[in-house]
Amino acid sequence: MAAPPAAELGPDRPDGRPVRRTRPARLVLHAFLCVVALGWLAPVLLAVYASLRPYQETAKDGYFSLPRHLSLDYYRQAFTQSGMSRNFVNSMIIAVPGVVVTLLLASFVAFAVARVRVRGGLVLLIMFTAGNLLPPQVLVTPLYVMFNHIALPYELSDSQVLYDSYLGVIAVQVAFQLGFCVFVLTNFMRALPEEIVEAAIMDGAGVWTQYWRITLPLCRPALAALATLEFTWMYNDFLWALVLINDPEKLPVTSALNNLRGQFFTDYNLLAAGSVLVALPTVVIFFVLQRHFIAGLTLGSSKG
Repeated sequence: MAAPPAAELGPDRPDGRPVRRTRPARLVLHAFLCVVALGWLAPVLLAVYASLRPYQETAKDGYFSLPRHLSLDYYRQAFTQSGMSRNFVNSMIIAVPGVVVTLLLASFVAFAVARVRVRGGLVLLIMFTAGNLLPPQVLVTPLYVMFNHIALPYELSDSQVLYDSYLGVIAVQVAFQLGFCVFVLTNFMRALPEEIVEAAIMDGAGVWTQYWRITLPLCRPALAALATLEFTWMYNDFLWALVLINDPEKLPVTSALNNLRGQFFTDYNLLAAGSVLVALPTVVIFFVLQRHFIAGLTLGSSKG
């Protein structure tokens, strides 16, 4: 390991070891990052703080006052009044298969472009990437009309069309997230050593073995990072469920927050408690996949 430059070393300690000086630029960078982090955390911390206080107290003293009463009662009310338990299940029915199918299809395309090097692979990659540039709101009306004309058996949809079914929302989520995942996985696979696949080919490995048993395990950091991002995006989506689902029993958990809003009055402390409950699964997913997520984001940031 190379020794730090002499300019960064201060006077020696009593035990003879040099003291590393902290450069002013690094102090400024750390201060800036702390300010940005606090800026992102401030709304979340304020929502948690408000959810623990009665609305009458914050209405009288303001949200930035010291609390007189703290309780978890709003969390119980939010969970029971909004019917959130059923909506949580609906979100999982949409998000979990959506993430799995998206990553599976994206890895197929990325492997074909980066490793098999199919003819026209670059054009295929550009097409998938360009799909991310299309605003989803432009397709709301065409998809609504089309989904009402696509028939499905009763086993897949009780409405017997793609509209008002979990399958329709999953299909839209996969379609809109596929391009981003293909772009990320393609660049990840291109960074993998060619010698690994060449050695497998010399041992008689076919295309499926190269993909499933060699390339895909090496892509675990990228897949974990994408799984975290995709689950967050699909779980938090409100637009497509609102447009493509009519049955209130099938709506995801993001729509449950609407049930906490009154016609003439809204208790924003209760709404804050509901928002915290809705955000919990994404926080859990991040902490479970944190190590792989960071490894996927930092790939290529250092050599050796």
